[in-house]
Amino acid sequence: MTHYIAIIEDAGPDVAVGVWFPDLPGCVSAGDNLDEALRNAPEALELYLAQVEQDGKPQPKPRSLTELKADPDVADDIQNYIVALIETPSRAHAAE
Repeated sequence: MTHYIAIIEDAGPDVAVGVWFPDLPGCVSAGDNLDEALRNAPEALELYLAQVEQDGKPQPKPRSLTELKADPDVADDIQNYIVALIETPSRAHAAE
């Protein structure tokens, strides 16, 4: 099974909890709270990967947490926000 690392920003009770995937530019999700954001993240991942497949592009390779920490564009986000592994939905990796 493939997992992608998600960055989760919980800015407080008056703001939606945001989720984004450093290895998947433009793949974002949100929720009214942390639990909802985590429940919504796999759907965003599935839709993103389905579009990649439809476009005839290869599925982006997920980087490890160590690799992302070494990326200056992501390192601060990893340090400042919640990090979660989100499993690729079964339909998105059935072709693997």
